[in-house]
Amino acid sequence: MANESIRRRLAAILAADVVGYSRLMERDEKSTHTLLMARWKEVLEPLVAIHQGRVFKRTGDGVFVEFGSAVNAVECAATLQQAMAAANRDMPEDRAIVLRVGVNLGDIMVEDSDLYGDGVNVAARLETLANPGGVAISDGVHEYVHGRVGIDFVDSGYHEVKNLERPVHVWSWSPNDRTNDPTKTAAETPPQLPKKPSIAVLPFDNMSGDPEQGYFADGITEDIITDLSKVSGLFVIARNSSFAYKGKTPDIRKVSRELGVRYILEGSVRRATDRIRINAQMIDGMTGGHLWAERYDRGLEDIFAVQDEVTRTIVNALKVKLTAGEEERRESRAKVDPEAYDLLVRARQSILHFNSVSSLEARSMLERAVAIDPGLAAAYASLSIIALTEFINQWNGATPDNLTQAFELAHKAIDTDDTEPQGHHALSLVLAFMRRLDEAERAAERAIELDPNSASVYTALGGIRDFQGRHEDALALYTRAHRLDPQFDLSLHFLGRALLSLGRFNEAEIAFKRRLTLAPRSDMTRFYLACLYGQIGRHEEARRYWREVLEVNSNFSVDHLKRALPYRDPNLLDRLMDGLRDAGVSI
Repeated sequence: MANESIRRRLAAILAADVVGYSRLMERDEKSTHTLLMARWKEVLEPLVAIHQGRVFKRTGDGVFVEFGSAVNAVECAATLQQAMAAANRDMPEDRAIVLRVGVNLGDIMVEDSDLYGDGVNVAARLETLANPGGVAISDGVHEYVHGRVGIDFVDSGYHEVKNLERPVHVWSWSPNDRTNDPTKTAAETPPQLPKKPSIAVLPFDNMSGDPEQGYFADGITEDIITDLSKVSGLFVIARNSSFAYKGKTPDIRKVSRELGVRYILEGSVRRATDRIRINAQMIDGMTGGHLWAERYDRGLEDIFAVQDEVTRTIVNALKVKLTAGEEERRESRAKVDPEAYDLLVRARQSILHFNSVSSLEARSMLERAVAIDPGLAAAYASLSIIALTEFINQWNGATPDNLTQAFELAHKAIDTDDTEPQGHHALSLVLAFMRRLDEAERAAERAIELDPNSASVYTALGGIRDFQGRHEDALALYTRAHRLDPQFDLSLHFLGRALLSLGRFNEAEIAFKRRLTLAPRSDMTRFYLACLYGQIGRHEEARRYWREVLEVNSNFSVDHLKRALPYRDPNLLDRLMDGLRDAGVSI
């Protein structure tokens, strides 16, 4: 009688398991379990829902997921590994949760809510054959999805596996293998060295003896990057890409090749009350040889002067000549109140989380910082961008008054210090969303004059040109931003948007897909992909991505988008959405 409740069907099964789970649990059982549960909830479960899967079994450190479509299963597997890599980016390697994933298509038995049979067993065996952080699929899955997903699997041959009489033909993919990365084109190669002396600053180690002080070491690193970025004679990799190496001990020559720079700066920070000690050393990325090492031991109020010393040491070592304007701006580096500086650094860390709660936290800290030290121009600039971001994303009860507030704060930053590029950057963003595009353009150009290595400002100026309808000009600026900051995922989104406006659909699709590997929860990138697929007649995919938009953000509003995005041509967004309407999407 029991067999009467068993049903059979064909299904795609995804099996995932944690690499080295026993070792992680032995080292720190509570933290490992807490982190794994967070990864399941924040990374796995949303992606499973988006790809229309169902988790039917958990095994402590493993999970089994059923899909009605092999394409959905494989795309979910690849996106999951990309998202896990992004989540692990700031984790020490010995604490990171790394998965192996296997996908099989086969016959399964259904009993109550659980699944059994050959389809499940083979998926479990494939998972053990996957590389850490990678995906292994069966020959049947590969035959079905080949040409239907933008992922190139490598033939890994036949493998004998436990409890199966026949060998299993395995195909493999790993996100860290450039030849197999679905987001890279075959023609893409590591970036060439710029003509200028080029440098990346790796995250400084926190040597304070208190892990909670890690944010402070990060803040010092960011400020050194920003200070170097203002030197027009240097090429400086931006913060996002430098911090991709946080918590790791990479080969410096490999970092040099990956980022396309000649020199690497690394170091450590030790903070004791209101004193800091910074150790820094510069390395030739071509040879691995050390060029110089220095120690700076000062009171925290002199932190800006210390950063200036580090920059001058690098500039002198690389024989870079500062312009007259750059020299003038460095002549009077003011002292800073230690508490205000600490709040400024903490606020920057909160802003990086990019959500409504972190926005409130950052605003509170910045308001306290300027109450203590009204001369912190960068704090007013950050407050301006927070007010604007809340308006664009409709966070925390934002209204059009947010634009006025953002405008006033940007001017406050400039009035406080006209040489602080972040104030002009903030003003350019606010003016753009006030539809004063020509004024926004001038503000962005002034920000680039003050900070010629800012990927964020190049992106802002690209956005202004894009909204003006100068899409080709925007492409060049987005490309420049991406070279300065390869991990800056928003530049890929904007690059795709400009390409879509130009009708270069294949290139736009690549840019959008690459962005989703770095920001898998983006509703806006999915929206533009849905528009793209509608325009080229791939209506099923257009409808699918539109559904995903609403799954990621149930409050997504096209009407708000039309009001917020300041296209000079009021009909451009409607034209982009024509394909969605052709696909039968009700907007």
